[in-house]
Amino acid sequence: MSTTLPTTARARWLAFGVLCSVQLMVIIDTSIVNVALPSIQAELGFTQSGLGWITNAYTIAFGGLLLLSGRLGDLVGRKRMFIAGLGVFTLSSLLCGVSRSQVMLVAGRFLQGAGAAMAAAVVMGIVITLFTDPRELGKAIAAFSFVGAAGGSLGVLAGGFLTQGVNWHWVFFVNVPIGIAAALFAVPLVKGDKGLGLAEGVDIPGSVLVTAGLMLGVHTIVEVPVYGWISLPTLGFGGIAALLLAGFVVRQATAAKPLVPPTLFRSRNLTGANVVQLLMVAGLFSFNFLGALYLQEVLGYKPIEASLAFLPLALTLAVVSLGLSTRFTMKFGPRTALLSGLALIVLALLLAARAPVQADYLVDVLPMALLLGAGAGLTMPAVMALAMSVATPTDAGLASGVAGTSGQIGGALGLAVFAALASGRTEDLTAAGASPLDALNGGFHLAFLVSAGVVALGLVVGATVLRDAPMPAGPPT
Repeated sequence: MSTTLPTTARARWLAFGVLCSVQLMVIIDTSIVNVALPSIQAELGFTQSGLGWITNAYTIAFGGLLLLSGRLGDLVGRKRMFIAGLGVFTLSSLLCGVSRSQVMLVAGRFLQGAGAAMAAAVVMGIVITLFTDPRELGKAIAAFSFVGAAGGSLGVLAGGFLTQGVNWHWVFFVNVPIGIAAALFAVPLVKGDKGLGLAEGVDIPGSVLVTAGLMLGVHTIVEVPVYGWISLPTLGFGGIAALLLAGFVVRQATAAKPLVPPTLFRSRNLTGANVVQLLMVAGLFSFNFLGALYLQEVLGYKPIEASLAFLPLALTLAVVSLGLSTRFTMKFGPRTALLSGLALIVLALLLAARAPVQADYLVDVLPMALLLGAGAGLTMPAVMALAMSVATPTDAGLASGVAGTSGQIGGALGLAVFAALASGRTEDLTAAGASPLDALNGGFHLAFLVSAGVVALGLVVGATVLRDAPMPAGPPT
């Protein structure tokens, strides 16, 4: 396997395009299935609670295996891990598409999540070794962040088109030709690396502890809407997950060759950026999920109208992340870009927390969509640049896996916490005699207000912990 870098800018950007296509595919798969769930339920006979496992199986495997996959990528070679993950993802997509039973589909979704983790965990590590020029790298990180942000929205649109235009099987089949094409292009275009070698040690006890802890933790979070926060399953599984992760921390401090060297987290930027990302993504998920419900359930928008209402958000995100964020970051530094973006997100969520029942789109909805798009466009490239700023060619995969894990956990937490807050507040207002729309809107207001506080906490952490840093180091020259 060649270890030479692509020698021309065109070759580097072609390789980067392959990486982005795979990242987009695995992110889209977190949401593409949502629109198809009623059709899947009708054909395979899922119960309402069982239907959630079609999404949860993917999320649990994806979030639980990112950290381990990132470290294994550093040991066996990031390109090898990327190609292997792409292969698992593609084959399991085929398995999901041909599923004729509930067990077969849920197992396929779990394998999809595992393949997604294997590929996604090392992608950013490959990106930062692909570009040596800081300005070029800045553009790449901005474009990569946009792909991640846009994937969820594209998944909903693609899922609706495929389910309605063909059938639900094609929300999975569509991955097969894309995965095959990506693999064919990745083999000659993506830089190969030998890795540190398995002789450096795979901390098996640590790997078991962190993977089991993360999987059980994500499972606990995504099942909160079913069981509640103070139920025996939530407290029991959550407590076991906490013990497993605590055991992992102890193991890393004593292992001869730890899975995650404790020195990695001595970096203010790596630790701080991942805490900020967890809090930021939690807040953003509240808007993506609850904002769509507000438009449809309170304002009475049809699904296509709700999608169009969020189009300015997506366009602003694209303009800022692809056109402005790199120049802003190069001039003022990633820390300033991150803090500025977080402030815009907080303002957008505060506006959402006062949106009325009889809202005017131009006055009440459009401003928060524009602010959120601009804020996300600034924060996502900046937080990734800060999280990867201390990564070296030997631990870039691990740093990339840590960043992916914090984002996944933040998203799962945000969805569970803020949906539960909104639901509980709505029930309280209904019991107090509020009208159905006022009660529903009151629940959304509380969720948006608390999510603004969570992102504001991320702003405080960023301001006090993070330090400006140059773009992540590329490969040695």
